[in-house]
Amino acid sequence: MAVRAAVLPAVGAPLEITGIELPDPGPGQVRVRLAAAGVCHSDLSLSNGTLRVPVPAVLGHEGAGTVVAVGEGVAHVSPGTPVILNWAPSCGACHACALGEVWLCANAMNGAAAVHARTADGTDLHPGLNVAAFAEETVVAASCVLPLPEGVPLVDAALLGCAVLTGYGAVHHAAKVRPGETVAVFGVGGVGLATLQSARIAGASRIVAVDVSPGKEELARAAGATDYVLASDTTAREIRALTGKQGVDVAVECVGRAVSIRAAWDSTRRGGRTTVVGIGGKDERVTFNALEIFHWGRTLSGCVYGNSDPAADVPVLAAHVLEGRLDLSTLVTERIGLDGIPAAFDAMLAGKGGRALIVF
Repeated sequence: MAVRAAVLPAVGAPLEITGIELPDPGPGQVRVRLAAAGVCHSDLSLSNGTLRVPVPAVLGHEGAGTVVAVGEGVAHVSPGTPVILNWAPSCGACHACALGEVWLCANAMNGAAAVHARTADGTDLHPGLNVAAFAEETVVAASCVLPLPEGVPLVDAALLGCAVLTGYGAVHHAAKVRPGETVAVFGVGGVGLATLQSARIAGASRIVAVDVSPGKEELARAAGATDYVLASDTTAREIRALTGKQGVDVAVECVGRAVSIRAAWDSTRRGGRTTVVGIGGKDERVTFNALEIFHWGRTLSGCVYGNSDPAADVPVLAAHVLEGRLDLSTLVTERIGLDGIPAAFDAMLAGKGGRALIVF
C-alpha cells in the first residue's frame, strides 16, 4: 500500500516528501495510521549525521496514532486501539535491562537496520529510529506501540513519545528533583518546555529558564518558569544572584553544546546536580580542572531518553495530563502538514523553540 512519507535519501541531503510502498504487518508487527508526529531535534541530528542510522530512511520517532492492522502473535493491541510509538523498545534480556536500566538497552536500535518499506523504484528504506513516524502510516514491531490511556487527546499525545518522557524523566528519574529545590533549565525547545513543566510538578521552588532567544520567555513562563535569563557569558553569575549567590540545586541542559553544558555546571550550587539531556556532536568538548571537581562536589550525569521506562511512565504522564498538571498544548508552537517538515528543520537551526507538530 502506498503512503506519503518524509524520506532522508542520504546523510546531509534534503528530505524528500514522496510516496512509499509500505507492506502489511508480519508476525509480531503492527500497522498504525498516524494522527500526529513531533518534529524533534534528534530528527535533525539524524539528517545531518550527528546520529548515525542506515539510509535511505523514513525519519520521525515521536508519534501517536490508531492501529489499523496487526500481525500474527500480537495480543496487547488490536485494530482501533489508540497508541503511542515507542522508538526505543527494550529487549528485556541484555545486561542493562537485567539491571533495570531499560533506557540503555543494548538492542533497542536493532530495528533501525531492517527494511521498512520501498520507494516507487524499489529502493529499500529503513525506519530511522525504529518507528518511521514521518508518514501517513507506519509498520512497527509490536514492542514499539504502547496503548494510550483513555481520555488523552490523540494528536497531542504524540509528544509523550519523546519530548515529555525525556523532560519528565530528566527531572524525576535522572536529577530526582525534590520539593522546594531550585532548578535551571538550559534550552527552551520542546524538551526544555517539558522539563520546565516537570520541575513545576516536582514542586521546585524556583525554576529558571535559560535560552539565547528573548522570544521564548512567554513560552517558558507558561510552562512554569519563575525567571528567565538570556544566555550569555554571565549566565551562571545571574543564576547565582537569583539563588542567594549559591547556585541552583539542579541544572538540566537540553541543548547539547559545550558552552551550555559548562554554563549549567557553573550555575549549580556546591554539591548540586547537573544533568545533560542535549545530544551534542563529538567535536563539542567540555573541560574541567581536577581541583574544581573536588572543590564543588557537584554531580555531572548524562541522561538518555529521560532514564525512562515508557511502559511504566506513560500511564503516569497520562494521569498528569488528565488531572491538569501537564499541558501538552503549551509544548506545540506550530501545527504543520507533512510538507512543512523542511521548514520546521530550518526553524530549529534558527533556534526557534517549542515543538512543530505534524497533524495528518
